[in-house]
Amino acid sequence: MQSANVLLKKIVRSSVLPFAAQHGMKKDLFPLSRTLSLSLCLKQDNSGTPSEKLDLDAWKKVLKSGLQEEVSETVAEHKELSTLAAARETLEMWRLAGRSVPENISEEQLKTFMECPSKSAKKKYLKYLHLKELYKKNDKRKMDEKRERKLEAQKEASETDETKKNSLVCLWANAMDKAYSWRAAQAMIFGQPLVFDMSYEKDMSVREVANAVRQIVFSEGCNRRSVDPFHVHFCNLKDDSLYHKEFIKHYRGAWDKLLITVTDRCYTDIFPKDKLVYLTADSPKVMKTFDHDKIYIVGSMVDKSIKTGVSLARAKRLGLETAALPLEKYLLWNSGAKNLTLDQMMHILLTLKDTGDWKAALEFVPKRKYCGFVSKPVHELKKTLNLINTLKLGKRQEEVRRQFAKNYSKKLMQK
Repeated sequence: MQSANVLLKKIVRSSVLPFAAQHGMKKDLFPLSRTLSLSLCLKQDNSGTPSEKLDLDAWKKVLKSGLQEEVSETVAEHKELSTLAAARETLEMWRLAGRSVPENISEEQLKTFMECPSKSAKKKYLKYLHLKELYKKNDKRKMDEKRERKLEAQKEASETDETKKNSLVCLWANAMDKAYSWRAAQAMIFGQPLVFDMSYEKDMSVREVANAVRQIVFSEGCNRRSVDPFHVHFCNLKDDSLYHKEFIKHYRGAWDKLLITVTDRCYTDIFPKDKLVYLTADSPKVMKTFDHDKIYIVGSMVDKSIKTGVSLARAKRLGLETAALPLEKYLLWNSGAKNLTLDQMMHILLTLKDTGDWKAALEFVPKRKYCGFVSKPVHELKKTLNLINTLKLGKRQEEVRRQFAKNYSKKLMQK
């Protein structure tokens, strides 16, 4: 019996255990071999018959069944890996042939591609992955370009900081800053008032309020650097409002040192109504000349959805005079809204105040919004613009028809 036990241990150690370790079964077989040896020892003590034989056939069947299951699992894994590799090779061939196939595809995406029910579904899924990959690359490229621009700006800022160490440059900058502050202080006493209406917080989102404040900050800087600045009033500006919080973010400690008038009162309580003119693109009355005795009001509103009539309705409720810039009189306007940004309005009003020249003032209108300045009678220019639009529309219709015919022929060829 001892010789049989020793023989069984040798068989397990020499043949079964290495094979089990190779296939990840050593942890399962080691307790079995240990219990086998212990059971043999117990049988030897209890029976006392040295000639008793060990039943090895049952243990061989158990071991063979476990090994067969492990081998079947490995074969299934090999088959799955081979199908995935074949699918990857097919996709690589399609990509080299010029089809819309992503360059990098994961195993989960590959399995989803293989589970698609039809060829058209597979093509659509690959096109979706390809577009998704292109969008990611484009976003990454934009982020890299933004990072490079930021590094260049920091480098230029460091270079400018080095140049500012020069005493003459510092003296010049300080002198100009004092001159600008002196002009702004003079404007607060003798200058023409210009009102920014801050009562549109409920009509905008948080992002739109932030954009409006950013444009007002640009407007204030432009007004401060002008030869004859306005006396800027921020009316209807409540404490702890979104406008106020965004201003604090931009100006920080300089907010209390700005040479402007900030109040939570309405402009009708500060100025006489007969001198107030509300500038809005929805007004039926067109502004002909710049009046130095009037007090112009600009609505501090930025809306992506182009909410028409909001500022006009507010001016009518208050009983104020309204006016719109004569854009169609001087510009050959394209189709689209005639709303301008707040800093563009500030540039136009400052130019009108200094020169009174509409052509010079309207140079600050974005070039994409008009074809050019009016040099002929307006009715002739409108005819020309309508002719151009009809020709463009005709060309687009021809392109659409050609594309439809091309796609239809492709579908027929596929059938």
